[in-house]
Amino acid sequence: MEKEALKKLILTAAGQIPAETVLKNCKVLDVFSGKFRSGDIALCAGQIAGVGEYHGEVEIDAGGRYAVPGFIDSHIHIESSYLCPEELGRMLVPHGGTTIIADPHEIVNVCGIRGLDYMMQAAENTPLDIKFMLPSCVPATPFEHAGAVIEAADMEEPIYREKILGLGEFMNFPGVVNADDAVLDKLLVAKKAGKLIDGHSPGLSGPALNAYAAARISGDHECSTVEDMHARLSKGMYVLLREGSACHDLRNLLKGVTPENSRRCLLCSDDRQPKTILHEGHLDNHLRICVEEGLDPITALRMATLNAAECFRLYDRGAIAPGYRADIVLLDDLTEFHVDRVWVEGVLTAEQGKFLPEVKRHDISDVTGSIRFRDFSKEKFKMGLKSNKVNVIEIQPGGVVTKKTTATVPVDDKGEFVWSPDLDIVKVAVVERHNETGNVACGFLKGYGIQAGAIALSIAHDSHNVIVVGINDEEMAFAVESLKQQNGGIVLVKNGEVIESMPMPIAGLMSDQTGEWVAQRLTKIHEKAHQDLGVGTDVEPVMTLCFMSLAVIPELKLTDMGLFDVTQFSFIPIEAE
Repeated sequence: MEKEALKKLILTAAGQIPAETVLKNCKVLDVFSGKFRSGDIALCAGQIAGVGEYHGEVEIDAGGRYAVPGFIDSHIHIESSYLCPEELGRMLVPHGGTTIIADPHEIVNVCGIRGLDYMMQAAENTPLDIKFMLPSCVPATPFEHAGAVIEAADMEEPIYREKILGLGEFMNFPGVVNADDAVLDKLLVAKKAGKLIDGHSPGLSGPALNAYAAARISGDHECSTVEDMHARLSKGMYVLLREGSACHDLRNLLKGVTPENSRRCLLCSDDRQPKTILHEGHLDNHLRICVEEGLDPITALRMATLNAAECFRLYDRGAIAPGYRADIVLLDDLTEFHVDRVWVEGVLTAEQGKFLPEVKRHDISDVTGSIRFRDFSKEKFKMGLKSNKVNVIEIQPGGVVTKKTTATVPVDDKGEFVWSPDLDIVKVAVVERHNETGNVACGFLKGYGIQAGAIALSIAHDSHNVIVVGINDEEMAFAVESLKQQNGGIVLVKNGEVIESMPMPIAGLMSDQTGEWVAQRLTKIHEKAHQDLGVGTDVEPVMTLCFMSLAVIPELKLTDMGLFDVTQFSFIPIEAE
């Protein structure tokens, strides 16, 4: 801050000169004392000069509404919204979101640092303040092929970028616990730069959790039980309570929030699709859930503001107080948390659900053309089973955790699987799409329910190879080829025809269209998947499938290198013993 700017801020705060803008007649949340106080908010050059009684060059009557700090989503993957950063900003700000902590490990797994560069450049075009965590695990495990490999040496330049707060979720928790050399090198890159390290440690407990926390992992969004949550809080970690489009942990974890530990609890989305945002909202929806579950509104608001700011060392925001960023949300109430208006850095940016600025977008040409195969054909789906007793990935309701189970499946005289409508088991395959390795790995999926055709995606966490499921090899191969032709995204096929699709030209992960367009296409995709292909009505057909290759979430997943037992952290054969 220049001297003259500081002088103006101080004189405005002292009431010696008029404020640039004053929000009058507010109930202002004091997050530090946990009280609402009636008064005005004086703004000066994007900052809050003071709270009290003020006059300004522009005066805006808040009508007695609740003025709270802008909401901070403490962990989100922009790519999982299927939107570019500029478009996600357009959708989140009207819901009170003013800052998000984004981990771009999806696009970095596809495009490397070039993908990070695109995301950071695109983020400059939105008033939503997008802070980044540097992806720590590219690839997420050594058991799959990604589009890039990011080692400690590759992190030494980007870790010092101003908008990068630290290392993103450290999914290789076994590597941390075992003090692997390459892992230690990455941790030390962040430590030497004085930056944070975010966590990801599902199911970790006891001495192993102590080891993870000893590396000063700051928080974790992978708690599925109150016991997991309390264990991490007791180790000095923050817990990020997640409510996304795929994972719904918030209501369960709220049972573990107490007056004593609430200041170490944050709110996050992790993955949130446009359809969810349009119908349910963003952190305003999280806040509604908090109050529905009996949490005090002020405690909930702290979790969405001050707690997140402190966790991620964003000491210039998270409160309405002198000298803080003028990120302000006017709420009509403290039950539905209906957002009336939003100011981002002192600028009115959204009003009554409408985003006010013009949307400008960064060029995407550096991150297109990412679907590349070698020698692909339907023959790659041949399995040649030596036994009809097989290991199966069984979908569990309500999340991305799967169960390792076994089943007896019908096979022909060549050991090839023969789909039966009476058996809720289908073939699933992952096709490597980055390095032209020619890798195709096949497995079995239970609980998806597909009864016709095939579905293929170029979204398959976290390395984002192509994942496809279908009733026979012909339909699956056609879906994969159709996906390549449209430059990635989602394809549904039936009887050798594309019945619905959504192109995603940005790294095969994101659309270049509006959130409304994406939501509409997703709705059609869901309808076709359920009605025409028979996917179970209790299964979200896209989100569920794209997590079936995530080899850091138990119990059984499929990568381009084979069937992976996450609990053993090793590959296992298709045939069961």
